[in-house]
Amino acid sequence: MMTNTIPLVSWTNGTILIGVFALVYLGLIAVVMLLMSTDKKKKE
Repeated sequence: MMTNTIPLVSWTNGTILIGVFALVYLGLIAVVMLLMSTDKKKKE
């Protein structure tokens, strides 16, 4: 019987994807906060 030393799970791709999604999420939050802080009501 042959024993395989190939791992069944590769954590590299999942970690990279989670990091990319976290950066995108933080970017969206920063854009929303920036738009909220620059939204000024016009005085009439």
